[in-house]
Amino acid sequence: MNIFDIIGPVMVGPSSSHTAGAVRIGQVCRKLLGEEPVKARILLHGSFLATGQGHGTDRALVAGLLGLAVDDPSIPRSLEIAKKKGLEVTFGRVDLGEEAHPNSVKMYLTGCDGKELEVVASSVGGGRILVNEIDGLAANFSGDFPTLIVHNLDQPGHVAEVTSMLQHKYVNIATMQLYRSGRGQNAVMVIECDQEVPKEGIDWLRHLEGIVKVTYYSKESHV
Repeated sequence: MNIFDIIGPVMVGPSSSHTAGAVRIGQVCRKLLGEEPVKARILLHGSFLATGQGHGTDRALVAGLLGLAVDDPSIPRSLEIAKKKGLEVTFGRVDLGEEAHPNSVKMYLTGCDGKELEVVASSVGGGRILVNEIDGLAANFSGDFPTLIVHNLDQPGHVAEVTSMLQHKYVNIATMQLYRSGRGQNAVMVIECDQEVPKEGIDWLRHLEGIVKVTYYSKESHV
């Protein structure tokens, strides 16, 4: 535990979970999209839906999508800024089920070059977040580490290909999670790393047979 677990993050807004955490969710989704967002459909769940407007959760999520920091004084004006920048935003509600964290949101994003992304994420307190799903598949990671998300066909050899690339690039694995929708169907690897993953390694993975999609998140990347 560190001091920010006790007093919370430096931020604009009344709540570390409903405001600062929401900004961080928007920031991570922006980087996962990998390009400037032009359209966002934001569906709120649980406490985010019930009390989010009073805490500025809607504005905080949009502020993160715009790339604003959690302590940016422009956060309360994020909807106005989004409109000026051509980011079309719509809000709605969603029931993600009893197992979902009450501070959860589902986003459908479209980027300036047409890339689309579906994300479910939650704010778990103290400004900390979890990305729970990407494009319908489980992907639980915190956004605190460089993270490689690989969607692939459920076939032998793909895990070895990914881990061998990381070894070749001298990237150490901090955590690794494997999920699949069913035997022989779609699978996903979520790998949190201690170092940045070089672009050439990510590009190499994208050209492998059986690899459907590769997404990379890093605090150091810029959109």
